[in-house]
Amino acid sequence: MTAALRIVMVDHDLVVVDKPSGMPSVPARTPLDPPDVVAVLAGRFGSLEAAHRLDRDTSGLLVLARSREARSTLGRAFEEGHVEKRYLAVVHGTPPQRAGEIHLPLADDVASPPRKRVDPIMGRRAVTRWQAIDVATGSDAMTLVELQPLTGRSHQLRVHLAWLGCPIVGDRLYGPTNRPEFQLALHATTLALPHPSDGHHLSLTSPPPDAPPWRTFTVPAGHA
Repeated sequence: MTAALRIVMVDHDLVVVDKPSGMPSVPARTPLDPPDVVAVLAGRFGSLEAAHRLDRDTSGLLVLARSREARSTLGRAFEEGHVEKRYLAVVHGTPPQRAGEIHLPLADDVASPPRKRVDPIMGRRAVTRWQAIDVATGSDAMTLVELQPLTGRSHQLRVHLAWLGCPIVGDRLYGPTNRPEFQLALHATTLALPHPSDGHHLSLTSPPPDAPPWRTFTVPAGHA
């Protein structure tokens, strides 16, 4: 069952929500898919448009514009790199070092849509900065990592972590498929952006879900 959608902030120009895993951030492709964020909020806020996207199974902060002008301004801010996004993820295994930066161009995997693949020739530039925060050892070692995507490619964080040898827990596209897993343990925890009306700085945070495998870790101050 999909968790409830939480309103983080509302003003004349935008609505910021904490999207649960399992809810599409844009209109669903078929009538069998669950309602998207805009459809869920339509009765309360009327016309809205997502200023960016989160994968259906990624939880966390999502910004929606309440007017065409706000959508245009927010879109430029995202495209020009004026928005800072940070995520938390729980991954299988232990990264080879404490922190790093991954530069791997990505392209559509035409043989296995909707998967993406690393392609140094046809792929688009994709850069992810990452840092290991905490490690849980035992029979199934897991690591809590903070992620900062410096580009915004589809599935970027999921592909880059799988390439690192540490796929995200619950990732059925790029992770282990031989056993049942949790929901995708990827959460958009921080957004810093200029407000579309006057450019003043907004800094928004959302803690990860209070559910496994997140409960294995204590998120330090400053990371959510």
